[in-house]
Amino acid sequence: MKIGITCYPTYGGSGAVATELGLELARRGHEVHFITYASPFRLRGGFAERVYYHEVETRHGHYPLFDHFPFTLALASHQYEVSRREKLDLLHVHYAIPYATTAWIAREMLQKEHPIKVVTTLHGTDITLVGQEASFFDITKFSIERSDEVSAVSDFLRSETLRAFGPVHPNLRVIPNFVSLAEYHPVVAPKPEGLAPAGHKVISHTSNFREVKRVKDVIRIFSRIRRAMPATLLMIGDGPERAEAEREAETLEVAQHVRFLGRLDRVVELMQATDLFLLPSQSESFGLAALEAMACGSPVVASRAGGLPEVVEDGVNGILEPVGSVEAMGRRAVDLLRDPDKHRAMAEAAVRKAADFSADRVVPMYEAMYREALA
Repeated sequence: MKIGITCYPTYGGSGAVATELGLELARRGHEVHFITYASPFRLRGGFAERVYYHEVETRHGHYPLFDHFPFTLALASHQYEVSRREKLDLLHVHYAIPYATTAWIAREMLQKEHPIKVVTTLHGTDITLVGQEASFFDITKFSIERSDEVSAVSDFLRSETLRAFGPVHPNLRVIPNFVSLAEYHPVVAPKPEGLAPAGHKVISHTSNFREVKRVKDVIRIFSRIRRAMPATLLMIGDGPERAEAEREAETLEVAQHVRFLGRLDRVVELMQATDLFLLPSQSESFGLAALEAMACGSPVVASRAGGLPEVVEDGVNGILEPVGSVEAMGRRAVDLLRDPDKHRAMAEAAVRKAADFSADRVVPMYEAMYREALA
């Protein structure tokens, strides 16, 4: 198949999954064309066979008529042009708006010369946040309805979609996020030199540092761990709440033990060095960061919210507590880190659970959805 993929190319779960999906599809013999405004960050490793990138202009000339450059129209036009020129079979868009909307426009433009199908994957905030704003509700619903096939990344998100929009599509299925076990797996090796002082437990968190991630709670949980044992916290990522997290670390007098590493294209070595991963989010539609940590053998401390309980099993491969339960999360984290046998058992269970979400299991679900769309 010839598949066009449009996604947010920046740091975040939806862009990571869409990019990894494209690379996995190419490995399986499909031809994949990314149509985005920037090269997806996980595509920046260089040449990949059967993978092509088409950049959408975001600033082109000056039009006095427009206060803002009409990006969505430029994207729809580019989706049309690439689909026609490359004879694509379908467009797989990640996020309902604007990407399912622009793909619908492209499909309508192509109807007479080269009919294509539109497949939409819902990732979270396109449904739980943006899509439920009054100004976007109707167009979000319309874009999902007009898609040929639709998937959601978790049972939670599927339920939220039906709750918000009703029976919006006759075949709204769940295809979970996945992890490449060839890359994300445990290693038996010393921690990278300079990562943390000898004898320190390595605690990690990675996100876009938005309010929903509750990064100050990450610092608060770590401060409770730090009171009990030597530990270093790796804060991977960046975003609007970073300054708040840095101030919280100073207030709780743990700043010298917290490393803010910023955005990194590659985190697998850090996950492999992690003893415990923290994800106390307000909500997560799935929790890809947790899954990647688990695949590397790290138990996860997380909120019992959104789709996280579909990945993290309390007391089995991690710890779940209600949102904001910093004291309980910290206490249970300390207990786990103090018990090597329990930690080892949870780490092994985390690796087994991650195998349920391997690329080899999940990518064929997408291929089956494509075949149904094209039937």
